[in-house]
Amino acid sequence: MGPNWFFPSIVFVLLIPNIVSHHTGRRQLNNVLGFAVDGVLTLGLIFSLGLLIAALPTHRQSPMALLLSAASLWVTNIIVFALWYWRLDAGGPNQRDKRTEHFAGAFLFPQMTMNNQFLRQIGQGGWSPNFVDYLFLSFNTSTAFSPTDVPVLARWAKVLMMIQSLLSLLIIALLAARAINIL
Repeated sequence: MGPNWFFPSIVFVLLIPNIVSHHTGRRQLNNVLGFAVDGVLTLGLIFSLGLLIAALPTHRQSPMALLLSAASLWVTNIIVFALWYWRLDAGGPNQRDKRTEHFAGAFLFPQMTMNNQFLRQIGQGGWSPNFVDYLFLSFNTSTAFSPTDVPVLARWAKVLMMIQSLLSLLIIALLAARAINIL
């Protein structure tokens, strides 16, 4: 989709006002720009996966290039869906930051089932999920094709996890298998 610098520059251009709006407290603009970045990254992931799948029958890519492409797409898949889960769960990061504790959302994190006294004792008082929690959830979904320790409660989250698992399966099964077969 154009020169190699085109896609990263679109993301970079959207990230600058996103970061500025976050630091200046303009939460609504920050949300809109965050969704725009997530959407652009998702479209780029799907477009790149389509290009690689279309290139498989031509045998123009070397096995190493296919493995590197598959690995890059797999890591991108994890990051993109972690961003979506983080952005959509319980009103997003801006809404979660306003609360003293996390008690509702699309995902049931283990900390949500523990009593507050115990959480304070283990140094987790006022626990709320941050990006790393969603990254872990996304990593598990891409490797095990399911959440391992976080039950999914909302339908939208179930649909996103199915899409993520499908993309991961395509990346691993089609691209990596083809590259290994060539070796």
